[in-house]
Amino acid sequence: MSYKSLKWMILCIPTVTIGLWEYARHTFLLPYISMDLGNLLATVIVFLVTITMMRGLFKKMEETQEKLNEERMVKAALQEREKLARELHDGISQSLFMLSVKLDQLEMAKSDEERNDKLDKLREKVRYVYEDVRQAIGNLQTEPEAADLPWSQSLLTMIEEFKRETGIEVRLQWQLSEDPLSAKEKIELFACLREALMNVQKHAQATRVWLTGQSTSDGFRCELKDNGRGFEDYPFELKGKGKYGLQMMKDRAGQMGWVLEFIREEGFTVVRIQKGKGDAV
Repeated sequence: MSYKSLKWMILCIPTVTIGLWEYARHTFLLPYISMDLGNLLATVIVFLVTITMMRGLFKKMEETQEKLNEERMVKAALQEREKLARELHDGISQSLFMLSVKLDQLEMAKSDEERNDKLDKLREKVRYVYEDVRQAIGNLQTEPEAADLPWSQSLLTMIEEFKRETGIEVRLQWQLSEDPLSAKEKIELFACLREALMNVQKHAQATRVWLTGQSTSDGFRCELKDNGRGFEDYPFELKGKGKYGLQMMKDRAGQMGWVLEFIREEGFTVVRIQKGKGDAV
């Protein structure tokens, strides 16, 4: 029996029952049952009929509640897995990629002095990966707070590290005020920009990157443009091997209500993130 049917039965059956009882009492039982006893019996009859019907409704509600609890548990588990995947990808995976780059540079060293210098940088990177793993574990246990996020400085530090590691020139035109951004927006925007830079380093074979950010009347607009080889397929599809990070960018932007675009303009590859549709301010 459906939940809707039970509701209608609970509404209708007690009413019909008391109507039939009153009709029978006044038509056939009035000489045998006093008015006070009839009223008492009417109350008892309505109570018994109602409680009988309510037992079915309560059982249905308990079953529904159990299903909801199971769905919540499954959803919570999926959210934790997604959070773990993001932490692994955003921190550990990218750090390990940088470590592999350092190893390649060490192998190509032509002198002992250069080799020792590369080795020192490799040790430094290993320590960085270790700290990154510890940070990732901590992030999985607690939610980051706004006070823990010196956002503008973190963005500049990321860009400087990218320039140092890759040798790619970065031209920055950043006019986006962080004051209107929530802590969640800062986290997600930083992660998207980091992933975009990492993809330039891994795949683009670019020599120059332009990063712009500006506030708009109802949000912001950010663009990361490079002069690399671009995507292999147009229109660009996120599904496929090697595009997990880009799909995560799309998911992050979608959850925040932003528009994320991967486009090719005048020989440049552009990743555009936009909140709102207003003009620049």
